[in-house]
Amino acid sequence: MKKIVMITNYVLVISAILGSYYLVLTRDNQLGLILKDSSIIITITLPYLIEFILRKKIPLGIKTFYILFVFLAQFLGVTIELYNEWAYFDKFTHWLSGILTALLSLSVLKYLDMYEEHKIAFNIIWMISITLAVASLWEFFEYIANIFFGGDAQRVALTGVNDTMQDMLVAFIGSILVSIMYVYEVICHKKLIVNSFVEEIV
Repeated sequence: MKKIVMITNYVLVISAILGSYYLVLTRDNQLGLILKDSSIIITITLPYLIEFILRKKIPLGIKTFYILFVFLAQFLGVTIELYNEWAYFDKFTHWLSGILTALLSLSVLKYLDMYEEHKIAFNIIWMISITLAVASLWEFFEYIANIFFGGDAQRVALTGVNDTMQDMLVAFIGSILVSIMYVYEVICHKKLIVNSFVEEIV
């Protein structure tokens, strides 16, 4: 499973870099657009740059979550402009990020040797809290990007605060789904999606 995940990560990174580079050469004719689309070269390779500089491996689960989210949110959503082309892509991305963040948060506990299955209430609160924190930070990022590069990624002009609140809500729902699955696996002593991810991706 780890090998498949690693290969998938490389495919996503290479696809995002080549796709963005192609659009910069063929479509972008303004400095703001060039900076926006070419910035993914740095953002999606950031885990590998950190590993190279610090000479320390980042847990595969954390790296996978980061790369997948950047690919969906920045490359497909912003660069390919699926946010504009597909009305529900934004909500799908945030819902999926809620699921991934919840799984990632448990992986972090496992990596730090703090993951104990019998502490169900703590683990659920931890998953939901980390998911909401990441969702908030992403909205901060969109807000700052709007200031520097223009545009309206948060659709404030169109929806007011509705888009931002809905993004955070669907991420929350994603973490709740993982929490339900986690409780089921612990109580029934099953090793399905949650426990498999936690045990094999760290």
